[in-house]
Amino acid sequence: MKPSQIVNHVVLTGGVGSRLWPLSRKSHPKQYLDLFNGKSLFEMTIERNRDLINKTTVVGNVDNYSLSKEILNKTSTCYTNIVEATPRNTAAAIAFAAFASDPEDILLVTPSDHIISNDIAYIQAVNEAVSKAYQGNIVTFGIKPTKPETGYGYIEFEGDNVNAFHEKPSMTKAIEFIKQNNFYWNSGMFCFKSCVFLEELKKFEPAVYENSKKAWCSNRDGYLNLEFSLNIPSISVDYAIMERSDKIKVVPSLFEWSDLGSFESVYDYLIKTGHTVDESGNLVIGTDVHTSFIGLENCIFVHTNDAFLILKKDKSQDVKKIYQHLEFIKSNLV
Repeated sequence: MKPSQIVNHVVLTGGVGSRLWPLSRKSHPKQYLDLFNGKSLFEMTIERNRDLINKTTVVGNVDNYSLSKEILNKTSTCYTNIVEATPRNTAAAIAFAAFASDPEDILLVTPSDHIISNDIAYIQAVNEAVSKAYQGNIVTFGIKPTKPETGYGYIEFEGDNVNAFHEKPSMTKAIEFIKQNNFYWNSGMFCFKSCVFLEELKKFEPAVYENSKKAWCSNRDGYLNLEFSLNIPSISVDYAIMERSDKIKVVPSLFEWSDLGSFESVYDYLIKTGHTVDESGNLVIGTDVHTSFIGLENCIFVHTNDAFLILKKDKSQDVKKIYQHLEFIKSNLV
């Protein structure tokens, strides 16, 4: 880190984790669930980056900012609070943080709901990303795949250059990517100077830039104006900038990583950390009540006070369909 260089950790807290229903709800999304030795993914994200940064900016929404505040106060974290009036996707969320920062600040942008192991490898990757960002690059973190995975996007690379970004693939395509050995999983983590991000956003998505700026400039103590916010086009940072800019670099990230975006990934993590399964690979989440599985293999039983979910581990991506149906019928279970 250069003597005058400021690294601002931008934590994105949007999203409800619909593939982890019924554990994750709009009122209490997955990043705030105390599933990890009494800690949440949000708290672990704050702690993981504490010694690597100078400032923290949390971008949340009207539904979850109080949950963030509770944990930030618990961990005695000084932070800038940005509360979105309405979700406008990640390009706008990062733009708000960039407008709130000094132009030369380096933003380390991370989701709040990922699990990361191997601190040494993580620190090395962040330091490399900060160095590349200091040189004016927009950096993405590529995760070395451990298996064909249809739930993640992929980065096709050559050295530290990005050749292409690929959407979540079919299993056939994912197997092909793994065989080629020049694909990373797309982690959704980024690093860049605030001014570089805003320059690229203005170039590629001027409407997002201008309307995000208006929303930010009219903020009251970090709370954004709804009327101005509704004018911001909703687009992800991947579509807005990452797939279009010629300043993209990728840092190979050798730490263990999961976005815990499905019960399959939660299953794999819990098994790795000593959670018990029966002789057929069946697992119970959310209750200590004795539960038996007969004639079933690799199934997950999820228990909450108002809903049960039973699924085959390899059907985890389909949980979102249940959530969408409940949302459509306006159920209070979401």
